Amino acid sequence: MQQTPEKKAELKKSCVNCGAELLYAPGTTQLKCEYCGHSQEIPENEMGFEELELNSYLDSIGHNSHSESILMLQCKSCGANQHIEENYKSLHCVYCNSPLIIEDAQKEEWILPGAVLPFQIDQGKAHRIFQQWVKKLWWAPNKLKKASLDPQNTKGLYSPYWTFDAQLFATYTGQRGDYYYVSVPYTTVVNGKNVTKMRQERRTRWTPASGSISGFVDDTLIKASKQRSGVIPRKVARWDLSKLVPFDSSYLAGFVTEKYTISLKDGHLDATKEAERIADRWARRDIGGDTQRISSINMKLSEETFKHILLPVYISAYRYNGKRYNFFVNGQSGVLSGQRPYSFWKIFFFVVTIIAILAAIIYFMNK
Repeated sequence: MQQTPEKKAELKKSCVNCGAELLYAPGTTQLKCEYCGHSQEIPENEMGFEELELNSYLDSIGHNSHSESILMLQCKSCGANQHIEENYKSLHCVYCNSPLIIEDAQKEEWILPGAVLPFQIDQGKAHRIFQQWVKKLWWAPNKLKKASLDPQNTKGLYSPYWTFDAQLFATYTGQRGDYYYVSVPYTTVVNGKNVTKMRQERRTRWTPASGSISGFVDDTLIKASKQRSGVIPRKVARWDLSKLVPFDSSYLAGFVTEKYTISLKDGHLDATKEAERIADRWARRDIGGDTQRISSINMKLSEETFKHILLPVYISAYRYNGKRYNFFVNGQSGVLSGQRPYSFWKIFFFVVTIIAILAAIIYFMNK
């Protein structure tokens, strides 16, 4: 693999007018200054996405050519690794809201992202989505409703993922099943008498099948971080990857950036398992018929490449009765999902009120 010049992710951008930090404006291609209103266009990258050749990259030469040091804070509570910009005055973990100690920050190597999906909704809109959801919750604790009033509890996070591309070739053996129907007599009782009738029953005719399949597996998405808790729900973890843009650190300005904790090697193992599932689907489609049996698949992947990408999500962490709850909003689509606590006292007094009303009704009816 040809070694490319080392790239640096300049995370902080300064306003040319007042020197304040420029922040990315979601839904645009601009950086904006919150103090003087100056805006700066993020230049379009005409080079496109950079796919890194997997096998060459795993050696030391490939690693050094596309990596850099970045200052990271690791949460001792949930294990998340995150870079927090200077504009965050309160250093708390975006997943669990535990305090982060700036003195614990360490420089770590990370593989530079190849693409980023910029936030399309801003923090204000994400927080309003969260508020509307909380208002609809029955039996929600008052502390939760109070917490939903503070937009600082909703933080934007770029979550790391791996994507893998490969040419897939596989040979398979199995059986093709074709349905057919036969008439089968059965006995039933009609008007007290045994009557013989006919009914159609489905059978399967199996024939041997074998062959080969090939194709391009594009952008297998593998989550690149794990925490002891606070996992992004599947409902939220759905992004339109066609909107990815070549990585520019300008899109990170004003947001928390999480570092991957699942290595490239482990991510590739998960991607290979997904490729095996894809090969199984392709083989069944190739066999045809009404149903299929797969006896064996011999799969080979070639021309494997990968990207480290960053995807947007808003997270709010809340503690109630010693338990942590997370709420997630997709930073592209606005889809929300989260856990919710129940207020024991609200439920208790509701039940007591219902019992009192029923007792009063019974009392007056008897009287």
